[in-house]
Amino acid sequence: MHHDESVVAIETGTPQLLLRREGRVAVMTLNRPASMNALSGELTPAIRRSIQRCADDPDIGALLITGAGKAFCAGGDVKGMGDRFEGAQQSEAERIADLQRKQRTLTGALFRLNKPTVAALPGAAVGAGLALALACDIRILAASAFMATGYARLAMSGDYGVNWFLTRLAGPGAARDMMLTARRIEAVECKAFGLASQIVPDGELQATSLRTADTLASVSGAAVRSIKQNLNDALHLDLESMMDKEADRLIRLLHSDEHRQAAEAFRNKSKDRS
Repeated sequence: MHHDESVVAIETGTPQLLLRREGRVAVMTLNRPASMNALSGELTPAIRRSIQRCADDPDIGALLITGAGKAFCAGGDVKGMGDRFEGAQQSEAERIADLQRKQRTLTGALFRLNKPTVAALPGAAVGAGLALALACDIRILAASAFMATGYARLAMSGDYGVNWFLTRLAGPGAARDMMLTARRIEAVECKAFGLASQIVPDGELQATSLRTADTLASVSGAAVRSIKQNLNDALHLDLESMMDKEADRLIRLLHSDEHRQAAEAFRNKSKDRS
């Protein structure tokens, strides 16, 4: 961290999720190490609230998500799988609508967050935990981290956007391999599939991730919002429509104070070097 603002703890309503702000970075730690940070009826709503908090708080410029102990997130708690789709008294249609709503407000909200997001994986990211990591902009993996979809082994077909994220990030071939075999994908293969930005030694994960998030937090918020909108549009627009959107967003940014200040700083740096 290049500036030493003190660390501010933010209440999440449960010890299962820790949230702190370091400078302009919000650090969210899934904190159920004994269960490999598996999602629970208490943890998941806290993650939702914290994502919303990051969206609303102007002092937060980037979000870093990680897991306590040796895992990132083992996905839905298989032991508590019943509570994940709680209420057998609900009709099937109600349970479908319930999961649809839960998905939109978790990985949907994370993917659409108008600030940069980094997932730091100390170990396993499985199932819905994998979807959580894939919904972030950047993934940094410790050398011992791995990914697995896990669903097929439980006779399940995937949720929280995992099929969509994998197909778009890793491509249809790798997504089919990962979803159908549910095999363990080691860090090096995650990188080859395009699912990891970088792999770092286990002991360096925290410092590297925080440094990365800190750099992202210093980018102009207006530029970040436009870049993320462009990248999301690029998933479904043809080239000409996309370039029209890019032109629209760029010209609007050129008239912003943030652009003028950045251009000025850049010019001053160039002068210093010459």
